Amino acid sequence: MKRLSLLVAVALSSLSTYAQTWNLDKSHSRLGFTVTHLMLTEVDGNFKTIDATVTSSKPDLSDAVFELTADVNSINTDNERRDGHLKSADFFDTAKFPTLTFKSTSMKKVEGKKYKLMGDLTMHGVTKPVTLDLVMNGPITQETPRGKSEKVGIKVSGTLKRSDFGVGSSSTAVVSDEVELRGAAEFAKQNAVTEKK
Repeated sequence: MKRLSLLVAVALSSLSTYAQTWNLDKSHSRLGFTVTHLMLTEVDGNFKTIDATVTSSKPDLSDAVFELTADVNSINTDNERRDGHLKSADFFDTAKFPTLTFKSTSMKKVEGKKYKLMGDLTMHGVTKPVTLDLVMNGPITQETPRGKSEKVGIKVSGTLKRSDFGVGSSSTAVVSDEVELRGAAEFAKQNAVTEKK
Protein backbone atom coordinates (compact mmCIF):
# COMPACT_ATOMS: atom_id res chain seq x y z
CA MET A 1 0.00 0.00 0.00
CA LYS A 2 2.83 2.37 0.90
CA ARG A 3 4.55 1.50 -2.38
CA LEU A 4 1.38 2.27 -4.35
CA SER A 5 0.98 5.61 -2.57
CA LEU A 6 4.59 6.44 -3.35
CA LEU A 7 4.12 5.60 -7.05
CA VAL A 8 1.00 7.79 -7.23
CA ALA A 9 2.85 10.65 -5.54
CA VAL A 10 5.76 10.34 -7.98
CA ALA A 11 3.38 10.25 -10.96
CA LEU A 12 1.54 13.36 -9.77
CA SER A 13 4.85 15.08 -9.13
CA SER A 14 5.98 14.28 -12.68
CA LEU A 15 2.77 15.67 -14.14
CA SER A 16 3.09 18.92 -12.23
CA THR A 17 6.75 19.17 -13.23
CA TYR A 18 5.97 19.03 -16.93
CA ALA A 19 2.75 21.03 -16.91
CA GLN A 20 3.17 24.38 -18.66
CA THR A 21 0.97 27.45 -18.46
CA TRP A 22 1.05 30.12 -21.17
CA ASN A 23 -0.50 33.53 -20.50
CA LEU A 24 -2.07 35.86 -23.04
CA ASP A 25 -0.13 38.89 -24.24
CA LYS A 26 -3.15 41.18 -24.52
CA SER A 27 -1.30 43.88 -26.44
CA HIS A 28 -0.65 41.42 -29.28
CA SER A 29 -4.00 39.60 -29.31
CA ARG A 30 -7.43 40.12 -30.82
CA LEU A 31 -10.79 38.31 -30.94
CA GLY A 32 -12.92 39.44 -33.86
CA PHE A 33 -15.99 38.52 -35.85
CA THR A 34 -17.69 39.31 -39.16
CA VAL A 35 -21.40 39.34 -40.04
CA THR A 36 -23.19 40.29 -43.25
CA HIS A 37 -25.64 43.21 -43.16
CA LEU A 38 -28.75 42.93 -45.38
CA MET A 39 -26.92 40.15 -47.25
CA LEU A 40 -24.94 42.95 -48.91
CA THR A 41 -21.84 43.94 -47.01
CA GLU A 42 -19.62 42.61 -44.28
CA VAL A 43 -19.38 44.32 -40.89
CA ASP A 44 -16.42 43.60 -38.62
CA GLY A 45 -16.29 43.77 -34.86
CA ASN A 46 -14.21 42.64 -31.92
CA PHE A 47 -14.20 42.24 -28.17
CA LYS A 48 -11.75 44.73 -26.68
CA THR A 49 -11.45 42.95 -23.32
CA ILE A 50 -10.35 39.33 -23.45
CA ASP A 51 -8.25 36.96 -21.40
CA ALA A 52 -6.97 33.46 -22.15
CA THR A 53 -4.59 30.79 -20.96
CA VAL A 54 -3.05 27.71 -22.51
CA THR A 55 -1.95 24.68 -20.51
CA SER A 56 0.06 21.82 -21.94
CA SER A 57 2.19 18.90 -20.80
CA LYS A 58 4.14 18.76 -24.07
CA PRO A 59 6.80 21.30 -25.10
CA ASP A 60 5.32 21.60 -28.62
CA LEU A 61 1.82 22.33 -27.19
CA SER A 62 0.30 19.52 -29.27
CA ASP A 63 -1.92 18.58 -26.32
CA ALA A 64 -2.79 22.16 -25.38
CA VAL A 65 -5.97 23.12 -23.54
CA PHE A 66 -7.29 26.60 -24.31
CA GLU A 67 -9.51 28.67 -22.02
CA LEU A 68 -10.83 32.07 -23.07
CA THR A 69 -13.12 34.70 -21.56
CA ALA A 70 -14.42 37.81 -23.33
CA ASP A 71 -16.29 40.74 -21.81
CA VAL A 72 -19.29 41.12 -24.13
CA ASN A 73 -19.80 44.69 -22.91
CA SER A 74 -16.49 45.50 -24.62
CA ILE A 75 -17.96 44.70 -28.06
CA ASN A 76 -16.76 47.19 -30.67
CA THR A 77 -17.95 47.64 -34.26
CA ASP A 78 -16.79 51.27 -34.63
CA ASN A 79 -20.39 52.46 -34.26
CA GLU A 80 -21.60 53.42 -30.77
CA ARG A 81 -25.30 53.11 -31.61
CA ARG A 82 -24.85 49.66 -33.16
CA ASP A 83 -22.72 48.52 -30.23
CA GLY A 84 -25.48 49.60 -27.84
CA HIS A 85 -28.04 47.63 -29.85
CA LEU A 86 -25.83 44.53 -29.79
CA LYS A 87 -25.58 44.76 -25.99
CA SER A 88 -29.36 45.02 -25.63
CA ALA A 89 -31.86 42.20 -25.08
CA ASP A 90 -32.34 42.06 -28.87
CA PHE A 91 -28.95 40.38 -29.18
CA PHE A 92 -26.42 39.57 -26.41
CA ASP A 93 -28.43 40.93 -23.44
CA THR A 94 -25.24 41.79 -21.58
CA ALA A 95 -27.16 42.77 -18.43
CA LYS A 96 -27.91 39.04 -17.98
CA PHE A 97 -25.03 37.48 -19.90
CA PRO A 98 -21.95 39.71 -19.62
CA THR A 99 -19.33 37.14 -20.59
CA LEU A 100 -18.51 34.76 -23.42
CA THR A 101 -16.32 31.73 -22.65
CA PHE A 102 -14.58 28.95 -24.55
CA LYS A 103 -12.82 25.87 -23.20
CA SER A 104 -11.24 23.36 -25.53
CA THR A 105 -11.94 19.65 -25.16
CA SER A 106 -9.46 18.26 -27.72
CA MET A 107 -6.98 19.27 -30.37
CA LYS A 108 -6.13 17.19 -33.44
CA LYS A 109 -3.21 17.79 -35.77
CA VAL A 110 -4.15 18.09 -39.45
CA GLU A 111 -0.73 18.76 -40.97
CA GLY A 112 2.26 20.95 -40.30
CA LYS A 113 1.15 23.87 -38.12
CA LYS A 114 -2.57 23.24 -38.72
CA TYR A 115 -4.91 21.74 -36.12
CA LYS A 116 -8.61 21.21 -35.47
CA LEU A 117 -9.58 22.63 -32.09
CA MET A 118 -12.77 21.30 -30.50
CA GLY A 119 -14.38 22.86 -27.45
CA ASP A 120 -17.42 24.26 -25.69
CA LEU A 121 -18.49 27.83 -26.41
CA THR A 122 -20.81 29.52 -23.93
CA MET A 123 -22.60 32.63 -25.18
CA HIS A 124 -25.90 34.23 -24.16
CA GLY A 125 -26.26 31.54 -21.48
CA VAL A 126 -26.10 28.69 -24.02
CA THR A 127 -23.24 26.19 -24.29
CA LYS A 128 -22.59 24.40 -27.59
CA PRO A 129 -19.68 22.39 -29.01
CA VAL A 130 -17.75 24.14 -31.78
CA THR A 131 -14.85 23.18 -34.03
CA LEU A 132 -12.28 25.77 -35.02
CA ASP A 133 -9.33 25.80 -37.40
CA LEU A 134 -6.10 26.58 -35.58
CA VAL A 135 -2.65 27.52 -36.83
CA MET A 136 0.24 27.48 -34.37
CA ASN A 137 3.44 29.46 -34.91
CA GLY A 138 6.22 28.45 -32.57
CA PRO A 139 6.93 28.03 -29.77
CA ILE A 140 10.06 30.15 -30.08
CA THR A 141 12.64 31.37 -27.59
CA GLN A 142 13.04 35.14 -27.52
CA GLU A 143 15.94 37.11 -26.11
CA THR A 144 14.88 40.00 -23.86
CA PRO A 145 16.89 42.47 -21.74
CA ARG A 146 16.02 40.26 -18.74
CA GLY A 147 16.99 36.98 -20.39
CA LYS A 148 15.10 34.42 -22.45
CA SER A 149 11.35 33.91 -22.76
CA GLU A 150 9.29 31.38 -24.67
CA LYS A 151 6.36 32.53 -26.82
CA VAL A 152 3.84 31.01 -29.20
CA GLY A 153 1.45 32.56 -31.74
CA ILE A 154 -2.02 31.16 -32.32
CA LYS A 155 -4.57 31.92 -35.05
CA VAL A 156 -8.09 30.48 -34.91
CA SER A 157 -11.03 30.78 -37.27
CA GLY A 158 -14.45 29.24 -37.67
CA THR A 159 -18.12 29.81 -38.42
CA LEU A 160 -21.11 29.49 -36.11
CA LYS A 161 -24.81 30.35 -36.16
CA ARG A 162 -25.89 33.00 -33.69
CA SER A 163 -29.37 31.44 -33.61
CA ASP A 164 -27.85 28.30 -32.04
CA PHE A 165 -27.05 30.47 -29.02
CA GLY A 166 -30.29 32.45 -29.00
CA VAL A 167 -28.55 35.66 -30.05
CA GLY A 168 -31.01 37.76 -32.05
CA SER A 169 -34.30 36.59 -33.53
CA SER A 170 -36.29 36.69 -36.75
CA SER A 171 -36.82 40.41 -36.14
CA THR A 172 -33.06 40.91 -36.35
CA ALA A 173 -32.72 39.14 -39.70
CA VAL A 174 -31.01 42.18 -41.23
CA VAL A 175 -27.87 40.56 -39.79
CA SER A 176 -26.72 37.20 -41.14
CA ASP A 177 -27.24 34.15 -38.95
CA GLU A 178 -23.75 32.95 -39.77
CA VAL A 179 -20.94 34.63 -37.88
CA GLU A 180 -17.28 34.25 -38.82
CA LEU A 181 -14.93 34.14 -35.86
CA ARG A 182 -11.26 35.10 -36.06
CA GLY A 183 -8.73 35.22 -33.29
CA ALA A 184 -5.02 35.99 -33.22
CA ALA A 185 -3.11 35.68 -29.99
CA GLU A 186 0.38 35.65 -28.59
CA PHE A 187 1.11 33.67 -25.44
CA ALA A 188 4.14 33.76 -23.16
CA LYS A 189 5.18 30.80 -21.06
CA GLN A 190 4.63 31.53 -17.39
CA ASN A 191 7.85 31.82 -15.40
CA ALA A 192 9.69 31.20 -18.65
CA VAL A 193 12.14 34.08 -18.26
CA THR A 194 15.64 32.99 -17.34
CA GLU A 195 17.38 35.88 -15.60
CA LYS A 196 20.81 36.86 -16.84
CA LYS A 197 23.49 36.76 -14.20
